[in-house]
Amino acid sequence: MDVNTSAAYAEILREELVPAMGCTEPIAVAYSAAVARSVLGAIPDSVSLKVSGSIIKNVKSVIVPHTGSRKGLATAAAAGICFGREDKELEVLSEASEEDIEKLDGYISSAEITVERADSDCAFDIQTEVRRGEDSAFVRIAGHHTNIVKICKNGSVIFEKPFSENNIRRSENRKLLNIKDIVEYADSADTDGIKDILERQINYNMRIAEEGMRGSYGAGIGKILLRSYGNSVQNRAKAWAAAGSDARMNGCELPVVINSGSGNQGMTASIPVIIYARECCVSQELLLRALIVSNLVTVRLKDGIGSLSAYCGATSAGAGAGAGICYLYGGRYEQIAHTVVNALAINSGMICDGAKASCAAKIASAVEAGLLGWQMTQHDSEFHGGDGIVAKGVESTIDAVSRIARDGMRTTDAEILRFMLQN
Repeated sequence: MDVNTSAAYAEILREELVPAMGCTEPIAVAYSAAVARSVLGAIPDSVSLKVSGSIIKNVKSVIVPHTGSRKGLATAAAAGICFGREDKELEVLSEASEEDIEKLDGYISSAEITVERADSDCAFDIQTEVRRGEDSAFVRIAGHHTNIVKICKNGSVIFEKPFSENNIRRSENRKLLNIKDIVEYADSADTDGIKDILERQINYNMRIAEEGMRGSYGAGIGKILLRSYGNSVQNRAKAWAAAGSDARMNGCELPVVINSGSGNQGMTASIPVIIYARECCVSQELLLRALIVSNLVTVRLKDGIGSLSAYCGATSAGAGAGAGICYLYGGRYEQIAHTVVNALAINSGMICDGAKASCAAKIASAVEAGLLGWQMTQHDSEFHGGDGIVAKGVESTIDAVSRIARDGMRTTDAEILRFMLQN
């Protein structure tokens, strides 16, 4: 494999597979607020949040960790201000003490916190302005969860970088992603340089899945799957991935390793592959290579869609999981390409209506689609170009789904948000 491509793929894994505590959209709000407080140099008396509709959608119904089971944008911002560690980025709330959490009640009741929808075309947009007396600070995060594009202090710009609201800017390394090269990279990569990243994903994501199975979180989708459909490896792959989401969406304070900015996608892309690898008693080396496939396929599928849309990201990660499991069982480019196309043809209609308890059930559905897509290849069955949204070839199909999700579903996203705000 080309050395530059190999290096780019390793860099993508390092960029994408990072730890986060809590649903990443409220955590991004908390991060923005923590940075703004740091720039201000004091605890602010007032906080003004302007956020995109997709942020509203993904923060409305999910519990913010270390807040006593509270939800919402004001809670996320207040937590970031009261005890956020801005240097921890997506683990900004991870070091809260009991004393810190007790201060949250008083701050929420005394501070003036306002929230409104941002007037921008950027799907991912968080604008935080904080004030104390005559002093103010402003932070804008746009495009993805830690991408600070502007910082101001008392009206003066102290940091700014170019950002386009209207277009998704694909980084150069993402442009190199394709299914054939992903499989070749998985076969040939020196895993020593990325072993720690992948093993952290295994440890973190399986730990929160175990917590989801053990504790009482959300609708308990993981437990229901096991009680209803038994202990087969196929059902466990769905149930454990769902259980991780059960816990994460409902206040569990364990971190996960994310993919494409999402903990749910990180768990969906990894946990089923780990479950199958343990069932088959494969070597740790083979598991790591299968996780390379599942993670990079997920990034490839999500890259053209954007960080937030009306298209459920679990669909992409479920297809990635199917690809990784196919790799575990000896499948290579042709079989993996068919698995991905099949999974996308099955499940690409699933909408994103924000982060909340039902994400666990959507994850189970996405994993089922990935597994069925793989099983179809096992039985020499596949969907062909011209079958609905299926195009000729895996890359063309991925690009078609990306356009549908990114452009075609904008009106759907607006309708989803309109409905959510009425209820």
